[in-house]
Amino acid sequence: MIGKIISGSSFSGTVGYVMKEKSRILEAEGIVPPDAKRMAEDFNDQTLLNPRLKNTVGHISLSFSPKDAPRMTDALMTQIAKEYMQRMGIIDTQYLLVRHLDQPHPHCHPVYNRVGNDGQTISDKNIKIRNAKVCRELTEKYGLYLAPGKEEVRREQLREPDKSKYEIYDAIKGSLPKCKNWNELERKLKDQGITMRYKYCGNTDRKQGVLFSKSGFEFSGSKIDRAFSFTKLDSRFNHIQQQTQHRATLLGNLSAAVGNYRSAFAGLFGGMGSGGTREEPPSVNLGKAGGIPLPPASSPGGVSAEQLQRKPGESPEEHIARITALLNAVAEAMAIAATEHRRRMEERKNRAKLKL
Repeated sequence: MIGKIISGSSFSGTVGYVMKEKSRILEAEGIVPPDAKRMAEDFNDQTLLNPRLKNTVGHISLSFSPKDAPRMTDALMTQIAKEYMQRMGIIDTQYLLVRHLDQPHPHCHPVYNRVGNDGQTISDKNIKIRNAKVCRELTEKYGLYLAPGKEEVRREQLREPDKSKYEIYDAIKGSLPKCKNWNELERKLKDQGITMRYKYCGNTDRKQGVLFSKSGFEFSGSKIDRAFSFTKLDSRFNHIQQQTQHRATLLGNLSAAVGNYRSAFAGLFGGMGSGGTREEPPSVNLGKAGGIPLPPASSPGGVSAEQLQRKPGESPEEHIARITALLNAVAEAMAIAATEHRRRMEERKNRAKLKL
């Protein structure tokens, strides 16, 4: 179920539109159907109760999926539309509810007077936000079909400006995973015939909006999709930048830990092997951080190849941080062991000298 808020400047024009040839009235309150002219007069008469209110026409289109058509009887459509109006605060006022029959998808048009029966104003504050919320609630309550999103729209049937709008949507969605910043997005969209420009805050250089253009049509990012507003795209690129910096810091820490590890390893196992030959220990490759030799399993702070592998469910960042901490701990244990080893060797030399 989708609700579309439609602007109207007069009741005669709005009532004349909804009372088209392929339509039928589902319900009316406070007006006398079916004559369109008479109904418009009834609406206008009530507006005199609140002459200060300029925009008195309320008009909404409620559309349902073709998949809901088999069960969308007049009675059910009327029930849903009336509950929609009640949740939207459209109460105690005149209204006309008309069902249109010119499209494969079921839809109806509530037309109402924003001047209530007692002259009170039917508020339109945050009406688009409230509309989306109520439509979602009623879709869930009545088990209506919930479309997955823009991917279900049949592009070949679109006309301008919707055709260009959806082409921009598809281009942005396809390009974003490959872009780390605004400049990269702009270049990729330009290759697809889409230009991009920014809106600025007053006379400052602070960006506050983004617009995309194609085939002579221009749309703000939020009009193409809420996920493509300037705020959300900017947050996405800032997050990517922060992740990149964080990853670089982690890799720098890992490289330092590998260096400390190699130094400690050389201090403790520099003389591995016997008979004048040096036996190369097994090693593990840590990518850009390089390879590290593995100490004997029984050595102080021993580390195995298995410990250095990425665990199931572990993110790359968590993996790097864990290995860094592990190598630092092992390097510290090796350095302590090397110091102790040198102390014992010195004691042996001293005892040997005393015996002589």
